[in-house]
Amino acid sequence: MTDLSAAQRPLYTPGQMAVDYEMRVDFARLRDYRLQRAHAALEASECGAFLLFDFYNIRYTTQSWVGGALGDKMIRYALLTRGGEPHLWDFGSAVKHHQLYSPWLQHEHNHPGFLGFRGAVSPRAGLMVDAIAQIKGILTDLGLQNSPIGIDIVEPPFLFEMQRQGFTVVDAQQHMLDAREIKSADEIMLMNQAAAMVDGVYTDIVEALKPGVRESEIVALAAKKLYEYGSDQVEAINAISGERCNPHPHNFTDRIIRPGDQAFFDIIHSFNGYRTCYYRTFSVGSATGAQRSAYSRAREWMDNAISAIKPGVGSDEIASLFPTAESLGFGDELSAFGLQFCHGLGLGLHERPIISRLNSYREPVEIKPGMVFAVETYCPASDGYSAARIEEEVVITDEGPVVITKYPAQDLVVANPF
Repeated sequence: MTDLSAAQRPLYTPGQMAVDYEMRVDFARLRDYRLQRAHAALEASECGAFLLFDFYNIRYTTQSWVGGALGDKMIRYALLTRGGEPHLWDFGSAVKHHQLYSPWLQHEHNHPGFLGFRGAVSPRAGLMVDAIAQIKGILTDLGLQNSPIGIDIVEPPFLFEMQRQGFTVVDAQQHMLDAREIKSADEIMLMNQAAAMVDGVYTDIVEALKPGVRESEIVALAAKKLYEYGSDQVEAINAISGERCNPHPHNFTDRIIRPGDQAFFDIIHSFNGYRTCYYRTFSVGSATGAQRSAYSRAREWMDNAISAIKPGVGSDEIASLFPTAESLGFGDELSAFGLQFCHGLGLGLHERPIISRLNSYREPVEIKPGMVFAVETYCPASDGYSAARIEEEVVITDEGPVVITKYPAQDLVVANPF
């Protein structure tokens, strides 16, 4: 028996539980890696601190998560200072919870915070004034009060108040996206586990994909299965069938699927924060020549792009392999954006790199080991309404791309053939 080298071994997809008999995700190492990357980005910037409202950046720096109804309300925020441990402002009793169960966050750096539920409480109430004064006090104690402060996303009244209190505000989002661009082994393992969960969901979808089932029923089936697997957020599931396939509407309805329909699905969820974006296309009961032809073309574009992805390659070289907007029936690349492109994956659905004919010629970036991104292709069928949509997630290694989306997609799958 020949031992495989590290380069030859497949990417790990271990079980999800913590065990004593096998090396799995090391969450302490993951937390250290993310905070070190964020600190390095801060040190490379002009800023004395980053003030973060983007909940992916908050999770990346503080290793904390409050999602659901509070995830997008702009009331949670974190302060990362040069050489310091992060501060976190959170909602109500979540602060006490962090103090009890998140010991990597310094006890006194957990603060209650509330800014008004995106304007539901008027800025005239003074909550933002008080919050910024508290932040200013922390920075003054560290001698950073005169340094620029970077912000990723912000409500206009908060920005105006920061400026009124004398802060020079600059963009931190670009620096944080730089930090999140290269994934660690633990991040990649979590993304591989998240993809494996979707592999299993597609098995259930194919079994259920019969005439009479509604798009919304497939969405419900997929969401239930993902949460049973341990997903922490089912962000979106696109279910598109029949005449809705072309043009691509990017949503689902209560449409009843009919015999011979082409149908495609996109499953976007996260496991321990790490996301999938994972399309598959099927025909229901039978497939026409036009549907098979469209699928073959979408697969060819996919294979051409993946074969070109290597460390050191420019994103413009990959973008050049995608069909033009005009060839797909659109007037310009902006109108066709999202049909043929690549996008980084991680804690966020759209990270770096973004590769398309729209942006990559203007600002090409170098493909690097440790990047993880999705490759998406779409081909309308000659019948005028069917279409094929394929997506593969790839991890960039020193040897090239490794595909982690495993449900078969080399050929068009006919679900429940007649």
